[in-house]
Amino acid sequence: MKVLSKTQPSTFAGRQRPGPSSRASRLILLFVVLICAFAFPASLAWSQTSANSGYEVKTAFLFNFAKFIDWPASSFPSPQAAFTICVLGQDPFGNILDDTLLGKIIGVRPLVLHRLKDKNEARHCQMVFISSSESARLPEIFASLQGADVLLVGETPGFAASGGTIEFTLEDNHVRFTINLDAADRSGLKFSSKLLALAKIVHEGQHSKGG
Repeated sequence: MKVLSKTQPSTFAGRQRPGPSSRASRLILLFVVLICAFAFPASLAWSQTSANSGYEVKTAFLFNFAKFIDWPASSFPSPQAAFTICVLGQDPFGNILDDTLLGKIIGVRPLVLHRLKDKNEARHCQMVFISSSESARLPEIFASLQGADVLLVGETPGFAASGGTIEFTLEDNHVRFTINLDAADRSGLKFSSKLLALAKIVHEGQHSKGG
């Protein structure tokens, strides 16, 4: 797997962090990454205060992933092509994705959103959130995307261990994420070391462990 190191935003360069072995330091680092790099409200990273706030946090993470993972130039039809985030299956986000992400820029590329019904269309996306409505078809979907430079994200339990790249989980009422290193290796994408440090790690067929 290719790991890309990115520079910590300068706004927090002088801030002292807690010891690296503590759970508190991991949560604080997550807060810094989300708030400093992506300018989302602080409340999103810490608690779920409404029925939709879990998906507000997941939306922030999707933007986070797009910023801290590099796609090869061959993933896009042209240097000016948009960065495309797709939802395959029943969309659990409602209007949150559109309200939060439309108008954002990934590098020099405008960010666009698509809802998909056909798994074969997913090859044209850079990132695909696979809804839990598709859980019975996950092996088929994963097989159809073999060799594609597509980040596969889901929230179905066991999503990462079964072949997805990133799985959202809930821990102590906070949204966290697990990365399948085997799927990351296959994807050809460059994962930031900072992103890997924040994740739980899983290999296919194994339970996750803290990163």
